[in-house]
Amino acid sequence: MADAAPRLQSLLEQVLGVPLPVRIRAWDGSQAGPPGTPVLVVRNRRALRRLLWKPGELGLARAWVAGELEVEGDFYAVLDLVAGLVWERGENTRGALEALRDPGVRSAVAGLFRLAGPGLPPAPPCEEVRRPGHLHTRRTDRRAISHHYDVGNDFYELVLGPSMVYSCAYWQAADEGATLEDAQRDKLELVSRKLGLSSGQRLLDVGCGWGSMAIHAAREHGVSVVGVTLSQEQAAYARKRVADEGLTDRVEIRVQDYRDIADGPYDAISSIGMAEHVGAEKYLEYAQELHALLKPGGRLLNHQIARRPQDDETAYRVDAFIDAYVFPDGELQPVGVTVTQLERAGFEVRDVESLREHYALTLRRWVTNLEAGRDRAVRLAGPGRSRVWHLYMAACALAFEHNRIGVNQVLAVRTAAPGDSGLPLRPRTWH
Repeated sequence: MADAAPRLQSLLEQVLGVPLPVRIRAWDGSQAGPPGTPVLVVRNRRALRRLLWKPGELGLARAWVAGELEVEGDFYAVLDLVAGLVWERGENTRGALEALRDPGVRSAVAGLFRLAGPGLPPAPPCEEVRRPGHLHTRRTDRRAISHHYDVGNDFYELVLGPSMVYSCAYWQAADEGATLEDAQRDKLELVSRKLGLSSGQRLLDVGCGWGSMAIHAAREHGVSVVGVTLSQEQAAYARKRVADEGLTDRVEIRVQDYRDIADGPYDAISSIGMAEHVGAEKYLEYAQELHALLKPGGRLLNHQIARRPQDDETAYRVDAFIDAYVFPDGELQPVGVTVTQLERAGFEVRDVESLREHYALTLRRWVTNLEAGRDRAVRLAGPGRSRVWHLYMAACALAFEHNRIGVNQVLAVRTAAPGDSGLPLRPRTWH
């Protein structure tokens, strides 16, 4: 008799203490749960073993990446519904231990182990990063960047579209008529205006990606640009784009750590979606390095994802799925901490703009691109890596929408003596 889904539903509801908000279809073809809701397909009982041995986010992510879980229906709705029940609860070790004191919960957990079948949990999917040791050395930073960005330029073209910009776009409106390419061009122009770029200046683009900011600044504003990245694949792609644009006399792309740049001063520095890789312990050093590379009166535009502050900051832990599969060694900090560290390094912070909703819109467009090109994405990056990116981008879109994380552009100045910022009294003319 096919009854795995009803048993699984009953046992999970006993453990969680609430009705399951999604329908379940199990590996034996049985179904259970509210009709008319999205369906969580448990294709193999190995998924249960992963969750039981590693409750919460990481176990769920491993089952998803391995293809043992599927979703039929609205993917965002399932993530939203499941996140509060399994994803987030599983990370609360104290709460889980408290729940296990209940005999009914212990009995249900034992039932889940029986349903999952004998054996230890399967090995993690090959897409999961193995920890290399010390964080944020030059070697481990190169390895982390390579894991995330050296997936294949063709794969990123499919996801990002022709703009090849891997940070949030700047949307004039949320309507369907706005294109991702237009919104990304507007973001690059927004950064250029905030930096006050003009012909003859030198711009350093830290974490230059596939060269979009460097090309835009050189082509539209006449500046000379040095772009640095730790990704060999990004650098090769960016150099070809620069050559195709006829900008080799104004744009240089280097594979170089920001800590090794020694040819300042620059008139301006853009750091777009790069500082998340720096790490909390190294952030002041990062800010000091950039400050030293700017001439007096030079501007820094730091575009960075931020998390919400916690009452106990020592309890902060890096998101397990993101750390293991997406951004190894990446760390987020509250925007107030970023501002403080920049000021400690000697900068004067002149403007902070939140683009939180803009990133949610951008991520949904990337997810749409990935879903539309799913078969090609699998051919380019493999099924596991494609599933990583699908989960990561959709979950992040919801996190931005629900204000669990944000993204901010911080404009800072290396103030010239005796305190001249070089900015007009009302600088927000860049809009």
